[in-house]
Formats: sequence, C-alpha cells, structure tokens
Amino acid sequence: MSTSFLSAEPATTDPGTRPSSSRTRSRLRARLVINLARLALIVVLLGGWELGVNLKWIDPFFWGQPSGAYKQLKTWFLNGTAQGSLASQIQVTLQEAVYGFVIGVTLGVVFGIALGRNQFLSDLFAPFIKVANSIPRIVLGSFFTLAFGYGIKSKVILAVVLVFFGVFFNAFQGTREVDRNLMSNARILGASRWQATRQVVLPSAFTWILASLHISFGFALIGALVGELLGADQGLGLLIKDSQNNTNSNGVLAGMVIVAIIALIAETLITLLERRILRWRPAQPGADLTII
Repeated sequence: MSTSFLSAEPATTDPGTRPSSSRTRSRLRARLVINLARLALIVVLLGGWELGVNLKWIDPFFWGQPSGAYKQLKTWFLNGTAQGSLASQIQVTLQEAVYGFVIGVTLGVVFGIALGRNQFLSDLFAPFIKVANSIPRIVLGSFFTLAFGYGIKSKVILAVVLVFFGVFFNAFQGTREVDRNLMSNARILGASRWQATRQVVLPSAFTWILASLHISFGFALIGALVGELLGADQGLGLLIKDSQNNTNSNGVLAGMVIVAIIALIAETLITLLERRILRWRPAQPGADLTII
C-alpha cells in the first residue's frame, strides 16, 4: 500500500503549474509583439525620412538624413573628432553626468528625508526652496560657466541643481506618506529617532526615491550637455555645437543619437536596479509590459 501511494504521488499535478506556465508564455508573446512593433516603427520612421530626402520632400541641409548621420558616426569612430577621439568626448560628458547624478541624488535624499521628518526645518526652508525651484535652472548654466570656468566643475554643478529638486520632492513626499501606525509601533518598541528613520521611514520612502531616479539621470545628462554648449573644451555638447556652427545637420543628429543611446542604457540599468531592490513587492497589474 505504501509503495502504491508513493508511486501515485508524482502523478498528481499542481493545479497552479499549468496556468502559471500559460501566463508566462502569454507574457513572452506579448513582449515579442511589442518589441517587433517598436522595431517596425523605427524602420518606418527612418525609412520614411530617408525616402523623403531622396524624393526631395525633405531638405537634408536643414534636417539631415539617417544615412548621413550614420556616415558621420562612422567618421567620428574611425577618424576621431576635432577635439580628440569620440570615446574621450563620450567619457567627458558621461563623467559630468554621473558625478552630477550621484551628488544630486544624495543631497536630494538627505535633505528630503531631513525636512520631511522635521517640521521646524520644513517650515524654515520652505519659502527658500520654493523660490529656488521657481528659477529656470538652465539659466544658471551661464552663471556657473562664468563662475567656475569651462572645466568639468561648472557642468557637474549644473547637473546637481537639475537632479536635486526632483529627488528632493519625492523623498520629502515619501517621508510624509509613511504609515503613522508603523511609526507609533516603532516608538512603542523603543526605537530611537535614527532607528525609526533608518528602519521605517527610509524603506517606506524608497519607492518614491527610486521613481525619481528614472528622470534624474536624464536631467543630469541635460545639465552636462547644456554646460558644454555654453562653454567647454571637450564633450558631446561641444561636438554638437561645432556641428551646428558648421551647418552640419548630420553631425547634430549623430550627437543626438549618441546621447539617446547613453540615456537608454542608463534607464535600463536603473530599471534593473529597481526590480532587484523591490523584488519583495507584489507584482502590479500590467507590470510585465514595461517601457524598457
């Protein structure tokens, strides 16, 4: 009897196995369809652009053309640019953006949580933060260039300013949205203010903070590029500016392509980081069909 029972055991199929497998295949098919649709859209847009140039519907002098941008990229990769190798230009801009991103995120998180946890500090700094946030921060690029010169410092500071406010407001709001019951329970259990902040507030606000990172690197990249456009001796912004001054629309397009690739890679890495950190969170409806 025991042998018969053991041999019959594997024949029992978990009722959740087949539906789960079916859902996985459905998600993979949906992802494949979306990726193919994206690829088709890119082909149609670039192909239509190239066709429009060949049919004289689009003036390549002003708008460039995909094949011309490709040739410009090939030239830069093989022969370098007027400022040096293309790799060095990418490295300079990426360095400025990464420094600005890291510093801006760090300051935004620290100040956001500090002001979110302390009502006195929040009331004290609120009008100053509102005034600073109302200033078009791109305009500060000229001031930073004059004050800190054409080197990396002025670009990093502009990137920090652009990143800071987005992260700050998310961290501040995330801190204010912490469940009061959790805070009360932490106090009852004898948690100090620092322990409550580290073990309750920060994890609760983390989703808000991670959400701000998706746009923050883009702002850091904008800060680096704008700073280079205003005044620099190296970088992708200078490369784009020189192409503009030489009425080389294909060069401008090629620079934009490189910037877009950098931004896309950064967004993908941030998305992977977010998924890894938030693996504990239950799956949300539609979460399988992500943008990236």
